[in-house]
Amino acid sequence: MPKTIAAAELPGLAGTTLEPSSWLKITQQRINQFADATNDHQFIHVSRIKAALTPFRKPIAHGFLSLSLLSYLNAENALLPDNLKMVINYGSDKLRFLAPVKVGKRIRSHQTIVDVTEKKPGQWLVKTEVSVEIEGEEKPALVATMLTLMIVA
Repeated sequence: MPKTIAAAELPGLAGTTLEPSSWLKITQQRINQFADATNDHQFIHVSRIKAALTPFRKPIAHGFLSLSLLSYLNAENALLPDNLKMVINYGSDKLRFLAPVKVGKRIRSHQTIVDVTEKKPGQWLVKTEVSVEIEGEEKPALVATMLTLMIVA
């Protein structure tokens, strides 16, 4: 559940590690829906038969599907300023896909706030190091330095 704090406390969050998100199962239905939304129907994602012939042995999620789920996963334990008007995805300074997420696996996000800067009065740029853990695997699915703009009243 997101926690509300005073906006003046935001800069003091640098170095704070948040609780991991809940686990989210990656289903073939979710992968297929993402393939339809992005017109990316590469066999490794959508064909159980062809994917079985690869070293992965089963379909894998699109890397960008895992990335797109960060908005959902990271929001669960977010620290948000009071009087928040909106949160905007501002971009990423770094993104690496390190391990495939096989269909049926569960993932969760881990976040550490690295920096908080007030760009303009009431506009806070939050830089967060994020990794997506794959249940039962050593390597994360991805690591990223995410940028979020929080606008307060």
